[in-house]
Amino acid sequence: MRIFLAVLALLALVNCRGDETVAQYGGADIEWKLITLNGDPFPARATLQLGPDGKITGQASCNRYFGTQTAPYPWFSVKNVGATRLACPALDQETIYLTALSEMTLSEVAGDTLILSNDAGREMLFKAIQ
Repeated sequence: MRIFLAVLALLALVNCRGDETVAQYGGADIEWKLITLNGDPFPARATLQLGPDGKITGQASCNRYFGTQTAPYPWFSVKNVGATRLACPALDQETIYLTALSEMTLSEVAGDTLILSNDAGREMLFKAIQ
């Protein structure tokens, strides 16, 4: 019986870890708008929302997209990205955005600013949409 109770307690501890992603460190419940990519103004619409359980959603230039981000803060790693398939004149900007998003490895939240970056010196600067 003691072993059974010990196993139950251990399972409870493992399941109580909670969300350790950027969403829990100031990034959740906010719609983030991409302002600059590698220091240059981003010319098209691109948004990012960090949801519970590592879910991400957003609007790229033409399409809604979704995926997961489960790396613990401050790390960032987008996986399983999918999107709707509408065409528009800014489809090239959408490809640039989604490619850059998939290359980011670090995250930082400071007030109304979210910065995603990587070791290659690339950076995405987002601002909270009010």
